[in-house]
Amino acid sequence: MKYNIITIAVLALALFASCSEDYLVEKPYSFDATGATDAATVDAQIAGLHRIVAEIGGYSSRQGYNGCWQIGTDVCSGGATEGVENPFYQYADLNSENAAVSYLWGKLYEFINNANLIIDAVGDDNKPANAEARFFRAYAYNQLVTLWGDVPLLSEPVKVPTFNFTRQPVADVDKLIDEDLQYAMTNLPDVDAAAKPSRCNKDFARELAAEAYLRMGMRDNSYFAKAEQAATAIISSGKYKLIEARYGKFLGEGGDYYRDMFRFGNQRRSQGNTEGIWTFEMEYNVNVTGGTIDNPQQRRVWQPALHKIDIGYVNCDSLGGRGNGRLRLSNFMKYTVWNGLEGDIRNSNFNIRRVLWYNNPSFNYATGGTIGVNAKGYRVALNAADKVADVNVHLGDRIILYESDSIEIMYPYVTKWGGYDPTDDFGYAIIKDWPMMRLGETYLLRAEARFRQGNTTGAAEDINVLRDRAFKEARANTGNANLGKVTASQINIDFILDERARELIGEENRRMTLVRTGKLADRIPLNTDAYKPITGFNASKHVLLPIPLSEIQRNKDAELTQNPGY
Repeated sequence: MKYNIITIAVLALALFASCSEDYLVEKPYSFDATGATDAATVDAQIAGLHRIVAEIGGYSSRQGYNGCWQIGTDVCSGGATEGVENPFYQYADLNSENAAVSYLWGKLYEFINNANLIIDAVGDDNKPANAEARFFRAYAYNQLVTLWGDVPLLSEPVKVPTFNFTRQPVADVDKLIDEDLQYAMTNLPDVDAAAKPSRCNKDFARELAAEAYLRMGMRDNSYFAKAEQAATAIISSGKYKLIEARYGKFLGEGGDYYRDMFRFGNQRRSQGNTEGIWTFEMEYNVNVTGGTIDNPQQRRVWQPALHKIDIGYVNCDSLGGRGNGRLRLSNFMKYTVWNGLEGDIRNSNFNIRRVLWYNNPSFNYATGGTIGVNAKGYRVALNAADKVADVNVHLGDRIILYESDSIEIMYPYVTKWGGYDPTDDFGYAIIKDWPMMRLGETYLLRAEARFRQGNTTGAAEDINVLRDRAFKEARANTGNANLGKVTASQINIDFILDERARELIGEENRRMTLVRTGKLADRIPLNTDAYKPITGFNASKHVLLPIPLSEIQRNKDAELTQNPGY
């Protein structure tokens, strides 16, 4: 069968183009040739696949892009939105010309075609390279079928532009994903044997397999056992350990052991993060060609715009640096999901920041310009009639905001993406590595797999591993050894999704999780925020994303059908 990828065909030809020796034919020496199998070329092409990861997560032409996968779900609402993310909570406006939808679709097919070129070139003569390419092909296809359903199936490279692309059933795509993951789990190196710490190893494939098989299990429940097996292989390997004690560069500062693994300089295995399975290394601000991509916007999406508080606030690392507040945690995520869980370290002020302090020693707190703080600690507008004696605020005092500020520029926020580079006070790009996969999620994936097989006792055991870590200090302080423990009778899919929100907020693609589990429509009503509320959601239409219109229009030799309702 002949396949067509419109968006990626030209990109693939540019990146991997092979040329004749005819001196009239342009030979781009800066690119690696299609079909070359020497070690240096293959290694460079594999590095190109890793670069696409950075291009997807680091897209900044539309600054709200990363918010599209969180806003309009149970856990996040719109903040100071840039615009591209608005249709993801104002669902009536979601259409096939949305820039986020088009960008992700194109990049995922770029993944697939470039991986296919490597697989086709090296075959079984270079199994590690083949396996790494297959991992990324499975990674891309898993996102495509989760978010779009039936999609074009491309198992061989496109080397010339073609225009007869058709959608194939999810079951057919899943067969290829399964084959790729089995190959990757067999032929990728062990975690400490990869060519570089950031390169793929068996556990990347196992973690992806656990997630993909859970999705496949909704169609064929035999996959649930395979999901459990993949997660167990990671957990029982002895290579990883949950972070349960403080470590790393920031022991002299306030913090906690959960917070430590998200601090810049603590995130990699080599830096003490025994929980990290795949930490994408951005190599920020060092002399590494291609070490960072564009200007990744995660901090500006997740951090509120604290710089808009007119009290002399200074950007700093402990409070996360400068953000734009493109999204806000929903009231469900800020409050409801933590009900009855006092002492959970994941909700500490180091991890979900709810309290701020004055931090500018040069600010004239006595008069405060046009803004001051009264003796009770509340912000008040000052005028000529105000008495300076009534103003009593000092460095380190708590900031208490106007109600309007708490909606627009300051609200409880996740600190995982926060950070500060003193050479870039404006903070346009993040400085941190990206937590892509970690052991905390592995336990949640296995808990879900066990639940799906009716083993609620096993599922509760896995969640209690995370609860043991989350309540370790609270149990020691209260003497209550059972604080936070769960029982088998509590386990259902909503309980697991709640626990995923507590453990993985800011890390997981929440939209993918809810679509994968068939719970997007059920969970949206949990988000009851009145400010920028979710509107227009139609379960028969909006669970799946629209096929980009540009792809349909350019596919002139076959019909590329649109998802229903678009």
